[in-house]
Amino acid sequence: MAQDSRRVAVVVPAKDEGTHIAATIRACRAIPHVDLVLVVDDGSTDDTQHVARAAGAVVVRHSVNRGKASAMETGASVVSMRDLPDAPPRALLFVDADLQDSAVGLAPLVEAVLAGDTDLAIAVLPPQKGSGGRGRVVRMARAAIESATGFVSAQPLSGQRCLTRRAYESVLPLARGWGVEVGMTIDLLVAGLTVQEIPCDVSHRATGRDMAGRMHRARQYRDVAMAVAGRASRRHNVPMSRRGPEADDQQPGEPYRAWAPRRPEDGDTPPDDETPAGDPTADGAAQVEPQGQPTAETPATPDPPRSADSPA
Repeated sequence: MAQDSRRVAVVVPAKDEGTHIAATIRACRAIPHVDLVLVVDDGSTDDTQHVARAAGAVVVRHSVNRGKASAMETGASVVSMRDLPDAPPRALLFVDADLQDSAVGLAPLVEAVLAGDTDLAIAVLPPQKGSGGRGRVVRMARAAIESATGFVSAQPLSGQRCLTRRAYESVLPLARGWGVEVGMTIDLLVAGLTVQEIPCDVSHRATGRDMAGRMHRARQYRDVAMAVAGRASRRHNVPMSRRGPEADDQQPGEPYRAWAPRRPEDGDTPPDDETPAGDPTADGAAQVEPQGQPTAETPATPDPPRSADSPA
């Protein structure tokens, strides 16, 4: 799992974030090992792209708004094209555009991934002022991840995530809309990789209780439900009988791996219908297969990329 590369690319999906993006970029550039900050302007109508470029970021623009997941995929693809062919690929750090100066607080995620402690590091944010949600979407997302993998997530909707290129490719295609974080966590754990939640001192613009906030939470609920239903319909999970000891004795802040290691003395083989595609513990498996098969979920209407980790 060790990451040989000491380079990290920051990918910032942004929609109409001209007033915040410059501070976020400067803070990201201050994170150790970050040598590339890439902003994906997802159909902004303001000067986001010009402000981002002036702040030192590489900017890629969608002519129309295509949604957060699409912006993440575009950013990761451009980073791949800029990686050197004879060097290990950069790790990816996904950052919300509105973190501003606090984005430098994501450094612990980078440290954990580059040290090889985990394949995916997720930021656990402190309580945010002005948050107006009641937690329905968070509870649904947490329950779905636990049901599919045994992992009890503190902040299942956190969008601040650092992961290896191998981990990123194992979760393609990304779940659409605001279901991207839940889908990523489930897919990565089913692929046999590790997840770790790490406290980070960052802050973002919270979703309020006005009409715009309620509409955002409704779209978020819809997209998370679709991501969960799509995976449940094809039994995309880690069976209870194959889960590792971490499922029963989870320690907050520690790396979590869903699959139990197979031992030579274990003579029983799980039924075919109990072994999902890409099960890294199946006998004879040489490597984890990317979870790239089509899902049953329907693409959601594109949504402006904004923080997905405030309680809803």
